[in-house]
Amino acid sequence: MSFNDPIADMLTRIRNAVRAEHSLVAMPSSKMKVSIAKILAEEGFVSNYEITENMNSAHKTLTLGLKYVGKRRTKRSVITNLERVSHPGQRIYARKSEIPYVLSGMGINILSTSKGVMTGREAKKQGVGGEIVCKVW
Repeated sequence: MSFNDPIADMLTRIRNAVRAEHSLVAMPSSKMKVSIAKILAEEGFVSNYEITENMNSAHKTLTLGLKYVGKRRTKRSVITNLERVSHPGQRIYARKSEIPYVLSGMGINILSTSKGVMTGREAKKQGVGGEIVCKVW
């Protein structure tokens, strides 16, 4: 199965798993997806992530543990929504002074910069801009 936009596929899988209240979501792994998963784990949007190697193929699988708050009927996901900002057909770049806030600082931007994949807050701190990959809140 080939994807035109693997990052959008990752975000859609997470969004669908959250809506179905699954505890885990699995997807094909890549360096960019692992970087995004690491940021989501550091910021507290997912509980953990794991990279597993399939025995019968050379592909690796990235598994995310989704995080919920509350119990039973009041159970809500920590992730309210995920949105892809930069698409393969239209890349969106921002300078360090132009990095937007997400929900007045309640959410995060994930940027791909020359110094690696990082949050918008971290990019501002390091004084770099880059491609705005997605927003999470």
